[in-house]
Amino acid sequence: MYEYFAGNYVWNLGVVATLNSGGMIDEVDRACRPLRELAAQGSDVGTEQFMTAWRTVADQLDAQAVDAEKDGHLRTAGQKYFRASVYVSQAERMQSARSITRNEEYQRSVDLLVKALELTDPKTTPVEIPYTADGTTSSLPAYFTDASTGGLKAPVLIMWNGLDSTKEMMVGSGIHTELAARGISTLMVDCPGSGAALRLRGLTARVDTEVWAAACVDWLEQRAGVRTDRIGLAGWSLGGYYAPRAAAFEKRLALCVAWGANHDWGAVQKRRLDREGENPVPHYWDHVMWVWGETDLDMFIKKAEAVNLDGVVEHITVPFLIAHGGNDRQIPLAYAHRSYEQAVNSPKRELRIFTPEEGATEHIGLDHLPHVATFIADWVTDTFTELDA
Repeated sequence: MYEYFAGNYVWNLGVVATLNSGGMIDEVDRACRPLRELAAQGSDVGTEQFMTAWRTVADQLDAQAVDAEKDGHLRTAGQKYFRASVYVSQAERMQSARSITRNEEYQRSVDLLVKALELTDPKTTPVEIPYTADGTTSSLPAYFTDASTGGLKAPVLIMWNGLDSTKEMMVGSGIHTELAARGISTLMVDCPGSGAALRLRGLTARVDTEVWAAACVDWLEQRAGVRTDRIGLAGWSLGGYYAPRAAAFEKRLALCVAWGANHDWGAVQKRRLDREGENPVPHYWDHVMWVWGETDLDMFIKKAEAVNLDGVVEHITVPFLIAHGGNDRQIPLAYAHRSYEQAVNSPKRELRIFTPEEGATEHIGLDHLPHVATFIADWVTDTFTELDA
């Protein structure tokens, strides 16, 4: 993995995620150059300065985009709005859950991306998924990329994020573009515990992810242009738990992808208490308790024990892909093998491990994200074709 900041895995992960999600190396370098001394002090120190430095570059791009739009150069404007959104989004991801400006920064990343989509990708639009849980009615914010053409319905892949990513980062990965080129629509969703669902609506994560899977499928079944018999589900990072759990019990799903095999996330938390493995974000324990709606660390650890796929993946009865980095420093490779070994009732189960020699070997392949995205897009396409046959 490209390591801009020596010895600071968390910050380096943000850099490579940005560079593999549409960021430009010169702009990222200008944002990071003032931060080198701070980075040497650890991942938690200096995250506010990180936000300031990256926002400065985003501000420059935003101003350039406004000028380009005034001049009628809409594609140029859209590209600059997009990169500005990427930089704000990745810097916001690094902030403490206690930061009073975090929601404001997040909203700006959304606003910039929506401008970019309007100018460069009008087939991708913001949508709301009605969602009711525990007597509370709300909605899950999402982006929908419509690949249907000529009145023909298209298959759909639902994409879920993980512990600290957002639907805006899914757009940055380009997975929706790859799928659309293959005739597949994409629904990219902020699940409870992530993105706008957490920040702006207070929806926290839960173990029984089939609840929000049902909401997504219900919404798709009511939308014109969707092949309701060909709705798949993929989840990256903690989504590698969310998606298999949902596919085990929401039987309207046609396939499942674990983009990172988060088979026993509860055990991962205990490893992190013992300082084993790497954390994905600064201010880690504040972040996870925010995501799960807990204020006590012991209560959180107890809740996390249930985030486990033992006795669950056996219920998956659709094609199941597990894609995992061979050098994932957050989630042990052994979990990918465990998910594969236990998915005995899947009619097509596949384990794909990305090696250091080819790249994409870090967590969810962030060091070479397009390599994983195109592999998954091809697998989903091939699998839908096989199901039709």
